[in-house]
Amino acid sequence: LDARLERIRAQAPRVVVRYRKALKARLAQVGVLMRADPQNLWKEVVLFADRCDISEEITRLRSHFDQAKRIIESRDAAGRTLDFLCQEMFREINTIGSKANDAAIATHVVFFKTELECIREQVQNVE
Repeated sequence: LDARLERIRAQAPRVVVRYRKALKARLAQVGVLMRADPQNLWKEVVLFADRCDISEEITRLRSHFDQAKRIIESRDAAGRTLDFLCQEMFREINTIGSKANDAAIATHVVFFKTELECIREQVQNVE
């Protein structure tokens, strides 16, 4: 999952660049010339960039990974805590999937969810 999250993190900056290009192309198709007012284009791109920013979710997922590793390595009871962490990871990856607006990231999200569900099933058998 860590490697999959790294692929998502690497793909994220490309989403805004692709959106800017697509928006500019769509505006050109309908005859809107951006030379007259490029400020509006940049405002739209900035708003989109803010809406699709997944850096906080990635940071929280990394934190959950670290916490899970510590729990697994400890001798304390881990089942319920790991189950809770799996729920939190699932929430974060869902948010990434809904915010990212990118097919490549969506593919990683589906894989991540599938693997996380397998882990969660195993964790529910741990005391």
